[in-house]
Amino acid sequence: MPYHHGDLRAALLDAAEDLVRERGADGWSLREACTRIGVSPSAAYHHFASRDVLVRALSQRVLARLGTLSAAVPGTDPRQRVIAIAQTYVRWAISDPAVSRLAFSAGEPDAPISPHPHDVLAAELDRLSLPSADFLVWAAMHGLAMLLADGLMRFDDDAAVDGETARLIGALLDGLPAQLGPHPRARSAHTDRRGSADEHGGVEDLGSAGSR
Repeated sequence: MPYHHGDLRAALLDAAEDLVRERGADGWSLREACTRIGVSPSAAYHHFASRDVLVRALSQRVLARLGTLSAAVPGTDPRQRVIAIAQTYVRWAISDPAVSRLAFSAGEPDAPISPHPHDVLAAELDRLSLPSADFLVWAAMHGLAMLLADGLMRFDDDAAVDGETARLIGALLDGLPAQLGPHPRARSAHTDRRGSADEHGGVEDLGSAGSR
């Protein structure tokens, strides 16, 4: 649809997201996103200096959207919320596979992500007294999502997917208290930057694709 007025930045992000769904993360250009909404590349450069900048901004928007979905899961029991977060994550990844893959492969975003989905998960695990289990739970739910998205596992319906996700995460949560002795601590660009922000007296919700 031609672009006429309003928020050009958002329109370019919308066009890029549509192109990702149609062609995958790498099968399109910034010029094509501009053509789709009827503006010149020079107009886009006021917001995105390159395709890579646009991709990182799209990743940021997608991850923030996932963080909002994760934070909005129902209930107050932290165990059930962790399971619901995992179910939300798996459903999202398999329903929008091209966009989810872009979100986790775009590199470090240029601006803070809030709420970051990894931080939402970590907060619930803190409430379960499992503060160092965030990467283990994320690995389990991301692995299940990728197996399903790639067709290496199949279920008959969404209810079966939710059930298997609950079974996997429930079993992991049951076994974690016995496994949380000394161990190497996983890190990511996001956790490194969070740690740096904490050391300087502030907590900065800086996102990195797919990490806390």
